[in-house]
Amino acid sequence: MIKIAPSILSADFANLERDINRISAADYVHVDVMDGVFVPNISIGIPVVQSIRKVTDMFLDVHLMIVEPVRYVEQFCDAGADLVTVHVESDTEENIHAAIDKIHAKGKKAGIVLKPKTPAEAALPFIEKVELILVMTVEPGFGGQKFMADMMPKVTALRKMIDEKNPTCELEVDGGVAPDTCKTCIEAGANVLVAGSAVYKAEDIPARIAELRG
Repeated sequence: MIKIAPSILSADFANLERDINRISAADYVHVDVMDGVFVPNISIGIPVVQSIRKVTDMFLDVHLMIVEPVRYVEQFCDAGADLVTVHVESDTEENIHAAIDKIHAKGKKAGIVLKPKTPAEAALPFIEKVELILVMTVEPGFGGQKFMADMMPKVTALRKMIDEKNPTCELEVDGGVAPDTCKTCIEAGANVLVAGSAVYKAEDIPARIAELRG
């Protein structure tokens, strides 16, 4: 089954509880955490994740776009994240392994993220340890960007690696996912789709979520 993870980056932060309730037909709540260093934008942090956890039982998919995430992964787990993903580009290989281990020690799911210029092979050191791999289909940092269709060969390559080495691992795409691009992602091998503006700008959000499932 295709899972949909609406990004609250496109929600109304003054009405966050309402806007999370509006996506109850989805599978995950995608939470983008940006530090203004790893990406050129600042979004939200640990207190907001704690607040979200208090108002929903939905699965919280927390995407850390921060440098040296090993410093904070435990706090995000304690704040209520169900899955924490870290960028392979954000630290040394050793520290990414340490971050994954810390997430697992908290009883939570761990994932890695690849930016557009990062090759699929960068996932190989971690592929057998994680529950999810996220492929960025835009440059991380801002919502509402144009979908990068040239990332689909990377998604297909990762699907092949996952099927061979860790078949239960999920494959997620994030960036520019909309009704006109969702099928391309699914056909390439993704099974979790992050969508922000495509969901929150829809007149009928449950219908849009159903549409994105392909």
